[in-house]
Amino acid sequence: MSTKKLWGGRFTGATDPLMDQFNESIHFDRRMFKADIMGSQAYVKALCKRHILTADEARTLDQGLSAVQAEWEAGTFTIKAGDEDIHTANERRLGELVGSVAGKLHTGRSRNDQVATDMRLWLRDAARELVELTRDLVRSTVERAEAEMDVLMPGYTHLQRAQPIRWSHFLLSYAWNWQQDTQRLEQLIERFNVLPLGAGALAGNPFEVDREFLARELGFRDVIPNSLVAVGDRDFVSEFLFWCSLTMMHVSRIAEDLITYSSSEFGYVSLADAYSTGSSLMPQKKNPDSLELLRGKSGRVFGSLSGFLMTVKGLPSTYNKDLQEDKEPMFDAYDTLHGCLQILTRVIATLKINPDRMRQSLSPDMLATDLAEYLVRKGVPFRETHHISGAAVRMAEERQVPLSSLTVADLQTLHTSFADDVSAVWDYERSIDNRSSIGGTSRKTVEAQIAALQKWLA
Repeated sequence: MSTKKLWGGRFTGATDPLMDQFNESIHFDRRMFKADIMGSQAYVKALCKRHILTADEARTLDQGLSAVQAEWEAGTFTIKAGDEDIHTANERRLGELVGSVAGKLHTGRSRNDQVATDMRLWLRDAARELVELTRDLVRSTVERAEAEMDVLMPGYTHLQRAQPIRWSHFLLSYAWNWQQDTQRLEQLIERFNVLPLGAGALAGNPFEVDREFLARELGFRDVIPNSLVAVGDRDFVSEFLFWCSLTMMHVSRIAEDLITYSSSEFGYVSLADAYSTGSSLMPQKKNPDSLELLRGKSGRVFGSLSGFLMTVKGLPSTYNKDLQEDKEPMFDAYDTLHGCLQILTRVIATLKINPDRMRQSLSPDMLATDLAEYLVRKGVPFRETHHISGAAVRMAEERQVPLSSLTVADLQTLHTSFADDVSAVWDYERSIDNRSSIGGTSRKTVEAQIAALQKWLA
């Protein structure tokens, strides 16, 4: 094989070595070697079908491509000067192994449709791995929720204690987020699993290669019906980066909750030593570094999305070299999610909870809404009962006593419907199990959520 650049036929002057370095992408797109070879092997078959390759030539190329892949997998592939990208490197090595017949492989094909195909093949496998990791996270969270059903804790709005809930209900709120994240990624895989190969540089393939055959060979559900879109579209990268950002937002939010709950001021949870670190100065410290890193890495992923959108927003149609900037954010976001999902799964599986501390944080004022609802059941309109309950809260505050310490006589000064049965209001389990409509925090509804997620996981 010639050492000339694939695109160098019309050039006579030498390229600045700095430009060569600036232009190359092999140092990061080499991880697509398997996808690149898979696409090339399918293309060999398509060329053979069009009698551009003989059966013997096709066999030689297929075996040569398998040998190149084996070198990558064994770690023996040597990148040489002039290997701009994974496509150039593979074709150069193929020529060294099988000779001049390697030059027929690129017939009718451009690196434009080749790279678009490689990226979709690579991302399809990568995204399927993330689907499984996200499902593992849901599974671990559901198992914990089922095992700790009886643990009660304050629920918060505005980070102020609001109403009592089950710890399981809190965990499941994130399990549902991650279930939706999983579904979104599965839908995204279905959407981007369409074939660019056969679009040429931009105008189509002049040798009538069977693109539907290529799609079947490579496991795509269909072909991209417009060659300009095939080479220039990177919406699937944007969507993937958005998916990563949204999923990391959910990761970051539970990390923030658990960081707060693990502080001495709360003391609801304690991270396993395996996912904590100490201070270089203060021996007593146990820092939730795993959670802080999860929270911090969300910003990294958000940055990949915003940066890539800025790259593509002003591009003219079809392929432009700017699109070489599509792979590093995609790879980095994948790597980040791949690590974060596993760490969070293990953090949730191993953290210890302090049920007594959670219960001690419940206070009668959190049942003020229940006091209003007591009067609703007596036939008083809720807008009235809300004000009456608020007056009771103010009375307790002025007397500096818990809300539950107000006597029936005290409450009757606010409304005559109060009776001795009002004492039943001051029961946290009863309050929680009153929230029994679908999605509520009662035992029945939490069990239903667990059953639904378990069915989905199965």
